[in-house]
Amino acid sequence: MTYQYFATVGRGLEDIASQEIISLGGDNVKADFTGVHFQGDLELLYRVNLWCRTIFRVLWTLKVVPSYDSEQLYQSVKKFDWSDFLSPSQTFVVHCTGKSPRLNHSHFTALQVKRAIVDQQQEKYGVRSDIDTENPDVIINAHIRENKCTLSLDSSGESLHRRGYRPAMGRAPLKETLAAALLYMTDWTPDLPLVDPLCGSGTFAIEATLMALNIAPGLYRREFAFQRWNNYDSDLWDDVFRKAEEAEKDTMPIIVGSDADEDVVLQAQSNARACGFADKVKFYHQKLIDVEAPADHGILICNPPYGKRLSETEQLFPFYKLLGDVLKQRFKGWTAYILCGNKELSKKVGLRTSRRIPVDNGGIPCTLLKYDLY
Repeated sequence: MTYQYFATVGRGLEDIASQEIISLGGDNVKADFTGVHFQGDLELLYRVNLWCRTIFRVLWTLKVVPSYDSEQLYQSVKKFDWSDFLSPSQTFVVHCTGKSPRLNHSHFTALQVKRAIVDQQQEKYGVRSDIDTENPDVIINAHIRENKCTLSLDSSGESLHRRGYRPAMGRAPLKETLAAALLYMTDWTPDLPLVDPLCGSGTFAIEATLMALNIAPGLYRREFAFQRWNNYDSDLWDDVFRKAEEAEKDTMPIIVGSDADEDVVLQAQSNARACGFADKVKFYHQKLIDVEAPADHGILICNPPYGKRLSETEQLFPFYKLLGDVLKQRFKGWTAYILCGNKELSKKVGLRTSRRIPVDNGGIPCTLLKYDLY
């Protein structure tokens, strides 16, 4: 049976996520603002949750109902038969996104949806589900847009950017989903060396290693929300999971991360151990000025600090100049990518860019700067 799904993604990553979903077998894939619509069966839902590297969560679209105001929303939700998706013995929670002129408070809208569902159960069974905001059996998403409400089930639960491998995080860590998307934006392929000279807790290097070894990022998670659904097919999930385990490769390029902060290097090494490939990716405690290219060609990528205030920006001028000098002097024959959220700092690199890609990093407008180093 074919169902309608919607994958939520970071702003600007819709096309990359669409290509991932197409590669996994999604049908009628269509990018939308911060999301991707697609169709497929239950196996595809499991596979996308397990394999997609750039999305936050997958919603199973149940119904689009009229919601001109709170009363119409209540009646529309109550009219929909919830019995196939939620039994009174299960707990649930409602998350609301979007708004309209008469439904502009997400908490109130979520309460209306919740009230309609439990009232339906009370009339039908004489009992109702309990609300559990911490660990619910079923997560219902209500998205308001114009005078319509899209009712969905959240199949992922905790955001998919939380792979499960990263118990240790450095300061201002890059989301795993964004790191994976940025790697897709570069010229890097799993047969090329990769270096991150400002690795922090190792997100770029670890995500690249997952790609190189063809490891599904969802293998490290303890649970997905769909595993509590009434229609959960454990045999099908076991088959999807087993195939993912068997897909791992053993060929590995040179992937290196280094950082001047010894503590975050230890964190990166801990994260690599959590993935089971501490021997595959190398992390070094090393100052930027001492970084050397491990091969005559490859891809360098890094996410240096941006500097939030003017005084911080000015203090970072010498650091960015040093970064440009290291690239120019030590990485001839390489292609470098710098994620920068400050135009004044990017000027201090002192190299000509060959490409500039707009990127949103947690609400901060950034640019992925490409440098061809000759």
